[in-house]
Amino acid sequence: MSGRDVASLVLRAAVGGTMVAHGVRHGRSLDGTAGWFGSIGFKQPRLQAVASAAVEVGAGAALIAGAGTPLAAAAVIGTMAVAARSVHLENGFFITAEGYEYVLNLSAASVALAAIGPGSVSIDRLLGLHDKLTPVQRAGLAAGIGLAAAATQLATFWERPTPKPDPAPESAAAA
Repeated sequence: MSGRDVASLVLRAAVGGTMVAHGVRHGRSLDGTAGWFGSIGFKQPRLQAVASAAVEVGAGAALIAGAGTPLAAAAVIGTMAVAARSVHLENGFFITAEGYEYVLNLSAASVALAAIGPGSVSIDRLLGLHDKLTPVQRAGLAAGIGLAAAATQLATFWERPTPKPDPAPESAAAA
């Protein structure tokens, strides 16, 4: 096993495991997840909750197994791009302020993983799919499909929520 194989396996386990955990969490509390999706401006929040759980678990499991690696990475990139745009971008960089630090790093790791490939211990390698595309093609495919899917989901289902008005100065003083 080469250093590249080890790097791929570590990235697959870390990003894939994170996505599975996220998806399971969303799936175990579909009503709460749907309420949250509705609160951040998504139409059909129940559909969004179910899709989120399924995509996160599916993409994570595929990454862990090294199956369809560029497409699984695209699903992570798309999911993180939706999260970045709908929640994190306006909050700055740092995750401690709900910023985009976390989603950016998962996305970057997914592009890198698509580029380096699944490694020797993977279903893609077993099926002979690991070298059908160049590293640049795999990374471009993952980023392109992921960002296109995110743009489609956002355009179809998301509208920035209207900010709640600040209480009037008299109301605040009276309270």
